Amino acid sequence: MTPFGLRMRELRRARSITLKRMAKDLQISPAYLSALEHGHRGRPSPVLLRQICSFFNVIWDEAEELHRLAAISHPRVVVDTAGLSPKATELANRMAERIHELNETTLDAVLALLKTPGGPRG
Repeated sequence: MTPFGLRMRELRRARSITLKRMAKDLQISPAYLSALEHGHRGRPSPVLLRQICSFFNVIWDEAEELHRLAAISHPRVVVDTAGLSPKATELANRMAERIHELNETTLDAVLALLKTPGGPRG
């Protein structure tokens, strides 16, 4: 599941909305919406993202958060290390090979490091 899919599921459940009803209201298939929620599909299109925000009647900060989550929710990430150091290429490859082995505590630690102001990409 992606961060966007998790948040969308939380919004649906908090409002007691079935996936089938949401899909019908958005005029998309329930299978596509389920795949989007479970991370089997890439990020929603900008148009669909606006429709989802409208569907949930979210504005301002909450809509901005959905847009941010969608931006970081592509389930098949490609990391281009061309022009970077050999260490960057090694890191990308090792992450690709071993990310499935990392537990939640380790994932939290790596994410915290990457989100730290003044740290990587500050």
